[in-house]
Amino acid sequence: MASFPVQVLFGIYLGILTGIIPGLVAWALGFLFKYFTGVTIPGFGVVALGVALAGINGGLLALADPTITDSANAVTITTGIIVVLMISLYAHSRGDTMGATFPKRLSFKQLRERTLAADVRGALAGRDEVRIRVVGDVADMEGYPPLPDELRATVRDSEWTFPADLRISELEARLAERLKTEHDLGDVSVAIDERGRASVVAAPPFSGLSKRIPDGKHAVSVDALVPTGLARGDEVTLITADAQVRGTVVSAKTRGASAEKGPDPEGGGGSDDSEDGEDDDEGVPQPVRAPTTTGGEGRITVAVTRTDADPLLRADHARVVVESRGVRREYELVSLLRRAGRRFARVTVGADGPLDGRTVGTADLRETYGVAPMAVRGASGWSLVPRGETTLTAGDEVFAVGTREQLDAFSEAVR
Repeated sequence: MASFPVQVLFGIYLGILTGIIPGLVAWALGFLFKYFTGVTIPGFGVVALGVALAGINGGLLALADPTITDSANAVTITTGIIVVLMISLYAHSRGDTMGATFPKRLSFKQLRERTLAADVRGALAGRDEVRIRVVGDVADMEGYPPLPDELRATVRDSEWTFPADLRISELEARLAERLKTEHDLGDVSVAIDERGRASVVAAPPFSGLSKRIPDGKHAVSVDALVPTGLARGDEVTLITADAQVRGTVVSAKTRGASAEKGPDPEGGGGSDDSEDGEDDDEGVPQPVRAPTTTGGEGRITVAVTRTDADPLLRADHARVVVESRGVRREYELVSLLRRAGRRFARVTVGADGPLDGRTVGTADLRETYGVAPMAVRGASGWSLVPRGETTLTAGDEVFAVGTREQLDAFSEAVR
């Protein structure tokens, strides 16, 4: 007869070996019942089923069966039963927890709607921005010619700054657009992981094809007195001797070495002290600046219809009038709130916090915290000016308005 420690070790081995299948069944039952019905199966029933599935004669009754307890292998069998009980109970607990937290309506889009890791978003202390860098080599896109080595190295060694609260899918779309705009790439595919590392697949610029000119438009260049701050995409009216033509700016450049602030749309370089995305002497990343003109005599290229192109082609010089794009109401709202001493804040509802599982009405945010909820973004989308019956769950983002002190206290309490 083996010694007591040897029998215990053998019982643990036997319990782990025979408890795998019962553990999987216990996890599946806990997950499915919680996911579809919201009901938690009693743990006793699950472990009793687990022991029975383990093939132990009599199930839990084996612990009281004299033929087992008085046998030579009593210690081994009892230890095995206890191990099976523990595996089944733990697997059931994990399945129940996953069933409660697993999203009820899961789509591939939701799988992509994740954000960068918290430590990456907090890397720039005091700045709500993140830096995206390219890792590895820039791959060639299948079906296109290879990228020139110089352009490949430029893209690989660059870094870009974006708002920290963007979803990864939106970061990928913005970076792809930036690459197309800044390097005139024919096509770009970007994948960003949660650490802010980007993998880029790109196609070289298309010779003879312009991506800046919309369908049905023609690009016409004319000498003009270029206003200060003109940028690509601005709507302008060009006044010539015999016509007034409205068009969209494709590029603009003033004559001289200091022709442009920021990157030159025509590739001629600018006069900024530091290039876009580089750090200054103190190592603080500079905000991204759109390329704009400094003003003065130069040349402007606009996208116009075919009918409007003829007067510009005949003109030696044109006067430029920049059209207003209208009022941005969101900026006006923020300005009014600041004048009233109020601020915006986005707060994420913490698990098991005071708002988790409660409705906006029962939480009474105005009375309890002194803040006004303006919107809630959850798994089901946006809820603007949420009603009292709107339920808040862990992970939801609450956009609230209040004083700085109220918002700080609200954020601390909710997290």
